[in-house]
Amino acid sequence: MKAACFRGAFRNDLSMFSSSVKPNGPVTLNEEQIMALHGELRKMRHDVNGRLANIVAAAELMRLRPESSAERLQLLLEQPHKAAESIGEFSRQFEQRLGLFRA
Repeated sequence: MKAACFRGAFRNDLSMFSSSVKPNGPVTLNEEQIMALHGELRKMRHDVNGRLANIVAAAELMRLRPESSAERLQLLLEQPHKAAESIGEFSRQFEQRLGLFRA
């Protein structure tokens, strides 16, 4: 039951990515700004990959040691929301730096 509720919340977190986004006008970024944005992208990818690794590890531990399932389940259920938060944070920074706004 808890997982079903979580899936609904996760879907709502991701809905912010389907909104139409429009530019305010032309945007010019210098090399430093591009590299900073690239650094944020790398950080977000690393965080999401880490969350996926946590999901796989928790599932594998639950398979190998079913008696630990209760404690692993909480870790497993936290990861998608945290990954969505990381993606959302990067998206907000990306849109702000490129002068994008939601229509």
